[in-house]
Amino acid sequence: MPRRGEVLALVQAGGQGSRMDVLTRERAKPALPYGGVHRLIDFALSGLVHADLADVWVSLEYQVTSIDEYLSGGRPWSLDRNRGGVRRMVPQTGTGPATESGFAHGNGDLLLRMSADLEASGARTLVVCSADHVFNADLAPVVEEHVAAGRTATVLTSEVTRKDASDNVVVLARRDGTVTGVEHKPSRPSAGTVATEIFVYDTEALLEALRDLRAELAGDPDLADGDSGIGDFGERLLPRLVGGGRVAAVPLEGYWRDVGQPGLYLQSHRDLLAGRVDVFDHPSRPVVSHWPDRPAARVRATGECHDALLSPGADVSGLVVGSVLGPGVVVEKGAEVHDSVLMEDCFVRAGSVVRTSVLDERCEVAGAGRVGAEPTARLARDEDLVLAGRDCRIAGPVPAGARLEPGAVVDG
Repeated sequence: MPRRGEVLALVQAGGQGSRMDVLTRERAKPALPYGGVHRLIDFALSGLVHADLADVWVSLEYQVTSIDEYLSGGRPWSLDRNRGGVRRMVPQTGTGPATESGFAHGNGDLLLRMSADLEASGARTLVVCSADHVFNADLAPVVEEHVAAGRTATVLTSEVTRKDASDNVVVLARRDGTVTGVEHKPSRPSAGTVATEIFVYDTEALLEALRDLRAELAGDPDLADGDSGIGDFGERLLPRLVGGGRVAAVPLEGYWRDVGQPGLYLQSHRDLLAGRVDVFDHPSRPVVSHWPDRPAARVRATGECHDALLSPGADVSGLVVGSVLGPGVVVEKGAEVHDSVLMEDCFVRAGSVVRTSVLDERCEVAGAGRVGAEPTARLARDEDLVLAGRDCRIAGPVPAGARLEPGAVVDG
């Protein structure tokens, strides 16, 4: 493994996550819970720590405070140290050209905005991870192979359906792994191999490509002020690097899913309950989280749980089927929860029913509450799923597909 200081890791955790709608009104998407006790950012940070990468930058832009408290300076991941460790990277103004300050216009553009800091770091290799994907990658051999082969970039890939591929960046490669082409969210993808948004870059080659793209796009009348035009990595940056012929695709072993849409988020939890998610099955590289200080979960005499996950502090006296309950969730006697994800401190009172829904923190469903409906499709779809933001009070019917803003009240 390259020596400390030669490899820098960057977690891109600044996205607004607008597709998650009311669940990201008051939090950054990487702070969304997963599996009850984890957050999405845990997967990236854990993978980097287990690869012995001690210099980890976390790029924050949207709802910074929502993730700052959880990060706790990197302490849960043993990244709170005097030299290296976690460094928060937030938008700045007045530090250079207009295209290098303020909020980024995509994850490729973000790298341009950070280019001065990346160059100053002196790291020869840069590992970049997205913070809204579920995975558990053994990154150490990937970094070692990348450096030994003298590559410009290494792209970790996963196999998905052609339908899912149209929402991602498709990677075309030869048998030896050499990447020959990239399709950015194609309507008709040529393959089901997609970039997982985990990259290893040669820092010098990356910075050169960013500078060249910025120069070529400068003065484009179609670009808004402050927009470099580089956009997401799959639009211009990765194709530019691929053109040099030294980019390789490496399959990511095990489960991987982008959970940045409501249907995908619920479907991944269904996968977890069905035993199709192996990310927690690696004792040598556990998914580390900022664990909640709660007592053990409790299922009372009247409680009944089938195919469910209960987080610390959960208290079940009713029926829970095919669902994930976050810390402190209470399901009273006579209440039912089916095919749903309930976040921290939700309260489902006697007589109420919740189906195919995601309820954010501190939501309360009263006795007359009927939230959601049993879906007709096999896979989770956005239009079948109820999303309720934080602190909603529900005492009446909520139809399938509804979106409740944080603090909404639904009377009976």
